[in-house]
Amino acid sequence: MTTASRIERAAVTDESVGMSYLDRVPRRIVTVWLPLLVFMFVLLFPFYWMAITALKPNAELTNFNDYSPFWPSSPTLRHIKYLLFETSYPGWLWNTMLVALGSTFLSLFASVFAAYAIERIRFKGSRWTGLGIFLAYLVPPSILFIPLAVMVFKLGIYDSKLALIFTYPTFLIPFCTWLLMGYFRSIPYELEECALVDGASRWQILTKIMLPLAVPGLISAGIFAFTLSWNEFIYALTFIQSSENKTVPVGVLTELVRGDVYEWGALMAGALLGSLPVVILYSFFVDYYVASMTGAVKE
Repeated sequence: MTTASRIERAAVTDESVGMSYLDRVPRRIVTVWLPLLVFMFVLLFPFYWMAITALKPNAELTNFNDYSPFWPSSPTLRHIKYLLFETSYPGWLWNTMLVALGSTFLSLFASVFAAYAIERIRFKGSRWTGLGIFLAYLVPPSILFIPLAVMVFKLGIYDSKLALIFTYPTFLIPFCTWLLMGYFRSIPYELEECALVDGASRWQILTKIMLPLAVPGLISAGIFAFTLSWNEFIYALTFIQSSENKTVPVGVLTELVRGDVYEWGALMAGALLGSLPVVILYSFFVDYYVASMTGAVKE
């Protein structure tokens, strides 16, 4: 038997090709569909529970003997109506949106310059600088808010949205910088070197070459920054006092819980509606988010 025929026969009889082990239905169910269904259940069940709790009348919330805990017998929009028209929830939602957008913009603006300088200029000690910036992200906010409170009071921005917009970047910038450093690192250096040979400045390289190629990374960092700002609780609780300036996480907890009385229907409605903007944001930019996880331009 010739060498060519041996190779051809081995290729035909080889059974370890790609994902062929998933051709059998039982194995596909065990290795793909069952884990996927378990993951979807764990992920989506809290949202389902919030939705049915928001639609249940007060009589059904705790009476599981006469009513099903997993489905409202007499759905009502009373809790949602109370939340939107009898509380300051629309204002909290607007405050959260402004704070999240403002802090995300400031964080991305600073992180782009920091990540580019660390990864592309390659100055002495750049790696240690990047490591120090990332370690700053690991500092607990419960420690930082004490010195930040002093600065907020001295600047006269206590109990205002600016207090949150200026303090949130303290934990957003280190994270976004670390994320963009990894993305800038995946862009070939040859593109930058060719631009330098052609006489381009660092500013032109950043704005005309790096940023257009780093759009998926910028969107990914923006999504993370927006999500962290939207869900932040400690700073919003510390620096905001008046009800009209509160954000959704703080407003829902402090205004809908009175002593030992929990307005569960309104609480769940507020949590569900408060999570929708983040869900919509992820759904629109999921392709860019996935692209940022796989790197930039391949050599």
